[in-house]
Formats: sequence, C-alpha cells, structure tokens
Amino acid sequence: MMVRYNGMSLLVDCGEGTQIALKEKGWSPKPVDVICFTHYHADHISGLPGMLLTMGNAERTEPLTLIGPRGLTKVVNALRVIAPELPFEIIYREITGVEECFSIGGMKIKAFKVNHNVLCYGYSVSIERAGKFQLDRAEALGIEKRYWNRLQKGETIETEKGIFTPDMVLGEPRKGLKVTYVTDSRPTEGIVAHAQGSDLFICEGMYGEPEKKEKAREYKHMTFYEAAKMAKKAQVKELWLTHFSPSLVRAEEYMPEVKKIFSAAVAGKDGKTAELTYEEE
Repeated sequence: MMVRYNGMSLLVDCGEGTQIALKEKGWSPKPVDVICFTHYHADHISGLPGMLLTMGNAERTEPLTLIGPRGLTKVVNALRVIAPELPFEIIYREITGVEECFSIGGMKIKAFKVNHNVLCYGYSVSIERAGKFQLDRAEALGIEKRYWNRLQKGETIETEKGIFTPDMVLGEPRKGLKVTYVTDSRPTEGIVAHAQGSDLFICEGMYGEPEKKEKAREYKHMTFYEAAKMAKKAQVKELWLTHFSPSLVRAEEYMPEVKKIFSAAVAGKDGKTAELTYEEE
C-alpha cells in the first residue's frame, strides 16, 4: 500500500514487483520517506534491496525511515549485502510492544500486533484535522491579524501582549482521515478496535471459498467473510480485500455473499487507488 500526503509518500511492505507496480502508476520511488513492514516473509520484503538501489540511483540523499517488528535492522542489513552502498541514511524504528505510535510529516502511524504464525503488525495511518478558526475569539482576545495564520497551523506565539496558543482561537478538532491496513492475520478484536471508523480498511482475504475456512485457521489467514464481519463491526466506510491465495482465480464471484455481510466491500486489484477527502461541514 502506498499513502501519499502533502508531498510525501509512505509505503507498507515491499514485496517482489513493488517497483513495477509503482512504474505502472507513473510514480517514482524517490519521494518515499517511510517504509513500514508488517512482517518478514519474503512476499512482504523481498523487493527492498532493488527499491533501495533505485532510490540511490535517483540521487536521493534524504534519510529513509524504516518501521517494522523487532529484528528489522538485522533483516534489512542481511538483504543489503546486495545493496551495500547507498547515498542516503537509513533510520531504523523497531516496534517493541503490542502497539506503538510514530509521527512523520503530518502522518500519525499506529502499529498494532495481529495474529499470524510469525510476529506481524497492522498499521493505521491518520491525518488529524484542527478545529475551525474562530474569528470572534481572535478579535475578542485582541490577537493581531498577522498571527492568525501561524496559530491556525498549530504554532504557539510569544508577544509583548502575552503568549498565544492555537487552542485560544480554534474550535473543536474536526474529523480527519484514517486508513487501516492489515494482512496475514486471523481476525482479532484488536484489529476491529484499531480499524474503528476508518475511511478505508484494506484487509487480507486469503480465501473466498467458504470451504477453506479451516485452512485459513491453520495457516493464520482469514476468509473474505471474516474480513467483512470485522469491517462491519469497526464501522469503516469501505473495505478492500487483498492478499488473495494463488488458487483464488475469480475473486469477484464471491463478492455478492460478502456484500450481504458488509455492502461497502470491494475485491482489490493491483493498481487500485482512491483519493480520500475531508468531510464537508
């Protein structure tokens, strides 16, 4: 998954073929500032060495932040045997607990543990939205117009008349944007809690065939129907199913039954994109 916001890009997982997918979208890997890893199975990280080399060849010099389960530094350094020389610094952020929060470039990234056969995390990416500027409050407090814009952007300003803080002129925070991404897991209450109210929930649906429920349990994956039940419980706006089994040829065939559980469910496909916008007031 690629999240693009305010000139920066965040990538979740980097399996084989990631660069091809980016190229087909017409996107460059150079502005990718953060790569988050759910876990270290090959289909989620094997594309990293090539991605790093491409970034280096594009004359990237800005640091790259990598976030992932414990062992991140060791795993990436092993992969970098074939990509040892890079013109940029790599910053490693290993997740140590059941959940952990990171804040990068205006994005709030929350990692949370899921239930796979190796240590694995899901991610929620949020863009918070400040309250509306209250003109009457600013004027009543005698705050000069030249400070208004800075206060709107969250800046605290010290003046001869005193210290002005954003909460003095802003209303209650408004609804922002939230995307939750989960793959390689059994259904859990933790996933439901972290996906709560997401504008978009991208979730694994390894199997569409109802008879493969036991196989999903055995290999710590989930079915379309289990993902749909979590989406309904979490009251998300839309569900994209992903991470299909190679044996699943026609995912669309199973969607009518899935939609009976959660009507805003979609069978994902390579290159699928959506632009999320703030709710109108």
